[in-house]
Amino acid sequence: MNTSDSRYQLYINILEEELVPAMGCTEPICLAYAAAKAHQVLGARPDRVEVLASGNIIKNVKSVIVPNTNGMKGIKAAVAVGIVAGNPDKALEVIANVTPEQKKETEKYLVSTPITVQHVNCQEQLDVTIVEYSGEHHADVRICGFHTNIVHIQKDDEVIFQSATITKPAKELTDRSCLSVAGIVDFADSVDIQDIKKIIERQIKYNKAISDEGLKNNWGANIGSTLLKYYGDDIKVKAKARAAAGSDARMNGCELPVIINSGSGNQGLTVSMPVIAYAEEYNISDDRLYRALVVSNLTAIHQKTRIGRLSAYCGAVSAGCAAACGIAYLLGESLEVIEHTLTNAVVTVSGIICDGAKASCAAKIAAAVESGILGYYMYKNGQQFEAGDGIVGCDIEDTINNVGLVGSIGMKETDTEIIDIMTK
Repeated sequence: MNTSDSRYQLYINILEEELVPAMGCTEPICLAYAAAKAHQVLGARPDRVEVLASGNIIKNVKSVIVPNTNGMKGIKAAVAVGIVAGNPDKALEVIANVTPEQKKETEKYLVSTPITVQHVNCQEQLDVTIVEYSGEHHADVRICGFHTNIVHIQKDDEVIFQSATITKPAKELTDRSCLSVAGIVDFADSVDIQDIKKIIERQIKYNKAISDEGLKNNWGANIGSTLLKYYGDDIKVKAKARAAAGSDARMNGCELPVIINSGSGNQGLTVSMPVIAYAEEYNISDDRLYRALVVSNLTAIHQKTRIGRLSAYCGAVSAGCAAACGIAYLLGESLEVIEHTLTNAVVTVSGIICDGAKASCAAKIAAAVESGILGYYMYKNGQQFEAGDGIVGCDIEDTINNVGLVGSIGMKETDTEIIDIMTK
């Protein structure tokens, strides 16, 4: 793919849109962002707040620690810190600069201010409206479709902003239908490193830092350090451990930012850290590592486009299998090997449920990376799953589409049951 190919700039645009920094789990940060924006519009500290949220927002915020809140969990904590200390101009880093005084103020605000939460059935899996009241005035902010996509802003009876794409806000992003595994590998082979260097270097820097923190200190269930302690330091173990350790820290309140993928910090860690671990193990050049991370990132995005940002399908699966494609590319493998790696991997672990953001995400990440690496070594050993075996399609694009159908449509009832269990 050369620079004159119409897809070339589209692929760069997708990387720029997806690989952005976030501090904390993106669902509570989405709430904090909406709350901070509503506070800005209201122009006063609200004396009561209403939160209307889709089931997947509730699911992904319920059990995760919100950064910069002294260890508090849940929707009300995310909204409160957004109001007290949030800077809406910083989007997914909205609560990155909370002072110790503001942390204490957030705790007091939670005790003194009524914040009600209502589960609403809606078309979009990611949908939240924050309504803040001060005396006779109120401000409403709605985010829908993806984590920073504000589709409605209102103060009292005045509609300040209304998106024309409220039912399908993803249209505001670059059309992902241009992605294919063959196209991704072609792009990785030919991309001018200067066009993607800044994006990928930032991902390496941020995600290595939080992974190191997860291995060094006590975070959550310590999946990363447990793997290294009991399974040894083989590179296959290191790859799983480095990804899991970042999630250990992130899910349990670590205040370091990550570079996300498909709207998720866990997925951003999972697509990057195994590839980085392999590059370090085999002393592979930066140039090759950058290109391999292009493969892993875009392959994950390609899979998630059909599934959607939030569902009952665990996003770590897509990311872990994509990481194995990045590893295969890193080690000089062909498109054929990369395609079969993905097929072998994704049909093995598809079906792992997403029951919200929490400490166990790190274990699911480890399982997904394990499956990805197994899928790679299977094909290197002359083994593969054949077309017609379960959901394996006639080619990799057909398989990706089949998995997308399972995740987006087939698991809707699963999602309903998960949300029902978690909200009882």
